[in-house]
Amino acid sequence: MRSFGEIYAIAADRKGGPDALEAQLEPPLSPSELERIPDDRWLSQFSKNVFSAGFNWKVIETKWPGFEEAFHGFDIGKCAMMDDAWFDELIQDTRIVRHGAKIQSVRDNAAFLQELATEHGTAAKCFAHWPKEDFIGLLDLLKKRGTRLGGNSGAYALRFIGLDSFILSRDVVARLIAEGVIDKPPTSKGAMAKVQEAFTEWRRQSGRSLKEISRVLAMSTG
Repeated sequence: MRSFGEIYAIAADRKGGPDALEAQLEPPLSPSELERIPDDRWLSQFSKNVFSAGFNWKVIETKWPGFEEAFHGFDIGKCAMMDDAWFDELIQDTRIVRHGAKIQSVRDNAAFLQELATEHGTAAKCFAHWPKEDFIGLLDLLKKRGTRLGGNSGAYALRFIGLDSFILSRDVVARLIAEGVIDKPPTSKGAMAKVQEAFTEWRRQSGRSLKEISRVLAMSTG
């Protein structure tokens, strides 16, 4: 496995030099900044990524103000208590994409966030202070306790809201394979543990965030 400095040099060469590469690297939000994000915004972002999965994201982006209205600003208390009558209204609501299982996921994920809020004070506190050395544990939490938040849906939601994270995109996976960390896209716990170990080592070497390392890996191949 190459050092992070060597992979950085490959990415910089591909992107026109260190300055050009740095211009494309944006740090994540700090834990204190993440803590201030209301839990309804976490539900909104999770829902946005759930509805975008397998769908034209531009359509979802255009319709999102309608989603916000239809789901009452993604208030987790209201969404967690979604009854059959409200569900029936939503399944006919032209302001949103009328996908029954994804509408159901909003209720389920609101309940999930309520549980985290009970356990940690707010769901935001749970996410904000999750250890970077166990990011795969957070992905596993989303997969097991959330609904439709497995794969990259949950990971992209965390990235978009500002949490320090890595994304196992095609380009990142290609670099991980090239470095001998894994031999195919990771699906098993063992493979994900190897990915975490590699990111933790590159973080130790560079002092950079998971997000920056992930972006550098992606730009070293794509």
